[in-house]
Amino acid sequence: MAAALRAATSAADGPRARVTALARAYLDFAARNPAVYDAMFRLDGGLAFAQEDTPKPLKDGFAALLESLTEVAGDGVHPGLFTEVFWASLHGLATLTRAGRLPPEDAERRVELLVDRLAAL
Repeated sequence: MAAALRAATSAADGPRARVTALARAYLDFAARNPAVYDAMFRLDGGLAFAQEDTPKPLKDGFAALLESLTEVAGDGVHPGLFTEVFWASLHGLATLTRAGRLPPEDAERRVELLVDRLAAL
């Protein structure tokens, strides 16, 4: 996931384009790799997050998000906290879309709304 996020953001020009590319790449990864995504984020008793024993690939995935989101967190907002909220939003979109609870035809509008409302651009 980290490699996909970094590849998408490295090709984008400017903060808004990077954040939009990041969101699209995250959601695309979740849709194209459902078993991997579930293993990373949804299985009970699974992987530890935000702890000393968090596996390096998971730390790298969060770092890939943080790299692009730090510049749009906004004044006075802790970049790590902002990244957690943005990531939680992406995770919600990914899992609710896959479960059929969000209409797929509005996927792009959701990404635009997320970027517009959360990122200080």
